[in-house]
Amino acid sequence: MQSLVAFQDLQNRRLFLKNSGICLGAAALGALSKQPSLAAAPNVERAHAALPGFPNHTPKAKRIIYLFQSGAPSQMDLFDWKPEVAKHRGEDLPESIRKGQRLTTMTSGQAKFPVAPTIFKFAQHGQAGMWMSEVMPHMSGIADEFCMIRSMHTEAINHDPAITFCQTGSQLAGRPSSGAWLSYGLGSENQDLPAYVVLTSFGSGRPDDQPLYDRLWGAGFLPSKHQAVKFRNQGDAVLYLSNPPGIDRDVRRGTLDRLAALNQQHFELVGDPDTKSRIAQYEMAFRMQASVPDLLDISQEPKHVLEQYGPDVHRPGSYASNCLLARRLAERDVRFVQLFHMGWDHHGGLPAAIKGQCRDTDQPTAALIKDLKQRGLLKDTLIVWGGEFGRTIYSQGGLTETDYGRDHHPRCYTMLMAGAGVKTGTTYGETDDYCYNITRDPVHIHDLNATILHLLGVDHTRLTYRYQGRDFRLTDIHGEVIKGVLA
Repeated sequence: MQSLVAFQDLQNRRLFLKNSGICLGAAALGALSKQPSLAAAPNVERAHAALPGFPNHTPKAKRIIYLFQSGAPSQMDLFDWKPEVAKHRGEDLPESIRKGQRLTTMTSGQAKFPVAPTIFKFAQHGQAGMWMSEVMPHMSGIADEFCMIRSMHTEAINHDPAITFCQTGSQLAGRPSSGAWLSYGLGSENQDLPAYVVLTSFGSGRPDDQPLYDRLWGAGFLPSKHQAVKFRNQGDAVLYLSNPPGIDRDVRRGTLDRLAALNQQHFELVGDPDTKSRIAQYEMAFRMQASVPDLLDISQEPKHVLEQYGPDVHRPGSYASNCLLARRLAERDVRFVQLFHMGWDHHGGLPAAIKGQCRDTDQPTAALIKDLKQRGLLKDTLIVWGGEFGRTIYSQGGLTETDYGRDHHPRCYTMLMAGAGVKTGTTYGETDDYCYNITRDPVHIHDLNATILHLLGVDHTRLTYRYQGRDFRLTDIHGEVIKGVLA
């Protein structure tokens, strides 16, 4: 609060001086006389460092790759097999199971809620016998790399607040994203690339799915340098990497040095912390002009590696291409890489649509994990796979032998973890026979985020930021580390 008052005082002084006529000229002259020359411009920070005291303990993971499946994959069609429910196909979901739980407006008016068992076959995979669907043959082949959490639950029932909740710990927009929190707490290990990078792709299961908003990976009230840099999924991944004609790198460097000196003068006069962020972002953009072209150039990747990711790897902006790019970012010690793959919102025509989504994601996800492992990177890289909530066991709309849809379901769903510090080959938590309620070991979104921070060496209760008179954190006032998923 004291820093806020001090900043307001500085702003008030600035306004006073701006409106003081002759005094303004005198004050400006006095201020300039105290500034260093442009040639002696202050050194700009090269890569923001960790906060004092962080990490709090020895981390298991140095970085995270978060494979966010936007739209909510159907857990009972992919991971949470319920063979007993086949006996009740077409029956109305019992009230003893639904327990009066809220519904979305998309199904609340239905006369019946017919139970729709999955039409896909399931089998056990790996030494632990993990159950997985036939539509994920590649991920099934590395089942022992996963910890499957079947007992996830959340508070939001619609997409935008649910995704916002996953990413920021609040259903209301405006809070910092999890990647921004990690950038703020742990800093960056690569001075030439951002600490936090976001990649997006469109799913073939539902290409017109809900949009994603940049605030999902924003910095909120944290300094803006901690927000993610989003690589575009069409055209140039990053715009303006090349200098205009007639402008070489030395000229650009000189321009930035002069801008840095002017911004530093402005900061010392006004005290606005965003000025420091602006200086840092200009510098990062300059360094990315050199680092990003090499990052995006996959021409030297071995043929067998490219084939491992599948045919879409050659299509920039595809999920497969983004998975390969995630591995290349991990090699360069980017702290937080997040892939958002849209298209999982299957209110109707689910069987055909989910096959399309799995064709997009199954092979590249498995390839990413195997590629990281082959390069010795999986041991210190945390992988998280999942969406914002689950789907209902009852069908939205009509139910036929081969077709059905599913509505939103926040009460239980499945997420996967792999890599550093994770107890692999494990299934954690259970749901009832209708995959509607959790019966053992519930895991809340705050618990998941607390566990992610823990694996990266951060005590989630200590990573805070004072804003508007109170201390905020990613997990709000909640969250417990899920010890059962830790190696």
